[in-house]
Parts: sequence; structure tokens; C-alpha cells
Amino acid sequence: MKALVLSGGSAVRFRPISWSMPKQLIPVANKPVLEHVLRNVTEIGVTEIGMVVGDWAEEIAEVIGDGSRFGARITYLRQDQPLGLAHAVRMAQEFLGGDDFVLHLGDNVLQDGYADIAEEFRARRPASQIVVQKVTDPRAYGVAEVNADGTVQRLVEKPSEPRSDLAVVGVYFFTAAIHEAVAAIEPSARGELEITDAIQWLLGNGAEVRAREYAGFWKDAGQVDDALECNRRLLSDLRPSVAGEVDEASDLRGRVVIEPGARIVRSRVVGPAIVGPDTLVEDSNIGPNVAIGPGCVIRTTRLADSIVLAGASISGAPGLRESIIGRSATIGPSVDGEVHHRLVVGDHARIEIAA
Repeated sequence: MKALVLSGGSAVRFRPISWSMPKQLIPVANKPVLEHVLRNVTEIGVTEIGMVVGDWAEEIAEVIGDGSRFGARITYLRQDQPLGLAHAVRMAQEFLGGDDFVLHLGDNVLQDGYADIAEEFRARRPASQIVVQKVTDPRAYGVAEVNADGTVQRLVEKPSEPRSDLAVVGVYFFTAAIHEAVAAIEPSARGELEITDAIQWLLGNGAEVRAREYAGFWKDAGQVDDALECNRRLLSDLRPSVAGEVDEASDLRGRVVIEPGARIVRSRVVGPAIVGPDTLVEDSNIGPNVAIGPGCVIRTTRLADSIVLAGASISGAPGLRESIIGRSATIGPSVDGEVHHRLVVGDHARIEIAA
């Protein structure tokens, strides 16, 4: 079995951060989302991975590399325009050949993995096996109508009146039968080749399509609130570890990781939380649910439920929460000491300040 990991797209829901980096490299629990995806893929024994990339190809390749540190080999496949999931399968056909494969969207996090679902697919080998999960409002998802025996009756993309509460998760298993399907379908109304249309084509031509419900935590980390939720959930898996320096005036409580070179000075860190390498936390109150990247400086700050990217500097912030602070960003008091706010705000940002 091979894997096809999709890492293109424009990530408009993650602006302004996605202006300067791809959403798949946004860190949750101090690792890029893509690393969590690759862990899922390699845990099912897949070592041949095709990575579909777009405009951020060089940045993704620089961070992820050739796959050797994951025990795999990654082949980068350039998709010039994001024309749909089925289009990605079509352009990756030479890489996939006649092999079975798992298709995993590069911004979908499945905390508990899906090894049991992969084994079921290997044993039964239907033309497609989709992964589903019950959701409160199915109208925002592709929705599967599933028979009692686990076979799929129909797939509908974002239905206005859903007949099922089973949303399609961003992980799909296929045999080579999918290639005929993606070659046969036409672009949808939004101009894309939809994978749901390709699976529906399989159904219409008598192929077996099965669904398996996923009971663990699943989230598309493609926007800020969802990335923060992923961060909270993945931090809950931390095993306490102190490889940096913590002075006697500091207090660590709960699941806290202090990485090599980090220094905690006169501060409290409440887990789950992780402080990245070579970061300084001084006179601050950190946590819970905080991931601070490498090379940051945090002084006289209260920070909770947030993600701080590499090289950021925060000082004198009395209460930051539910925030994502970009790489090398600076947050601090005004230079002249006057009480005021000065903001440099990107498109689609949301700012909340005390009156």
C-alpha cells in the first residue's frame, strides 16, 4: 500500500498566518500538522508516500525532507492549481500505479490513528473504504448514507437537508479501481474534480464502497479555532519531561515538557504545556494548553490556550488566551510608556482588547 498526502490549497481560512506559511506547517503541540499526518500514515506500515504540493512546495520540502526521519520515502508531486481531490489522484496516477493506497488530507489530524481501519481495508479490499464520524451539523461536510452492513449507499457533498449525520473524514482507502472513476467524472459546479463524485461513480458502476466509523478525535486544522482545539487535544498526550533549565523560584505543574536549551525563570508553567528549545520564559504564568516554539522570549506575560511560533517575543501581556502568535512576531508595551494600543493587523484577523 502507498499513501497520497495532499498539501496544496490556498488556506484562506487561516489568514493572515497563511500568507507567510502553508497551513500544513502550522505547529500543533510543537510539531507541524503534516508531521502528525505522516505519523498516522507510517503507523499503518506505509513507506512510499506521494506528497501533493502547490505554491508552498519548497517550504514544505525543506521542513519535511525526503521522509527518511519518518522511516519512509517521500516523492513530491506538483499540482499547479488546487482543482479538487480527485484531480490530485488523477495527476498522481503514475506514482500510485496499480497499488492500493490511502489518501490523507494534509490538514486533517486523527489523534488515535487508524491502524484498525487500514487492517479492515486490507482484509476486505473494497474499491473504496471511507472513514466517517458522527457530527452535530452535517451540512458543512460530505455526508455518507450507510447501510446497516457498513456498505455505502450514497455520498452527498454539503447537503442542505442531510439524510445522515455521518461526515466523511479526510482519510480514504482505495484500490486501483479509483483511477477509472476519476478519469470518468466531470468538474463540479465549483470547477473541481470531487472525490465524492468519483466514489459515487464507483457506486453507480456496482463497485463495493464501505464505511468505517472513527471514534477518536478528528479535526480539520485548517482554521484558527480548529488548530487551537487540535493543540489542546494533542498536548493531552504529553509525557512530562525537563531537558532545559528550571530555577528554584519556578513551579511546573502537570504535564509539562521543557525542551533542551529552554530556561524557566521565576515563572509558573501549568500543563499540559510545552516550551520549545532555546526559549526563555521569565516572570510569567504559562498554561494550560500552551505550545511555545523554539527561540522565543516570553517575559511578564500570562498566556493560556495558545500557540506561539518560532522566534516570537511577548512581554508585558497580562492576559493572552486562544491566540496564535506568528513566527518572529513581537508583542509588548509601547516604547514611550503611554497607555495605548498599536496594531499591525493582517487580512481577516480578529482582535479582542479590554475596554
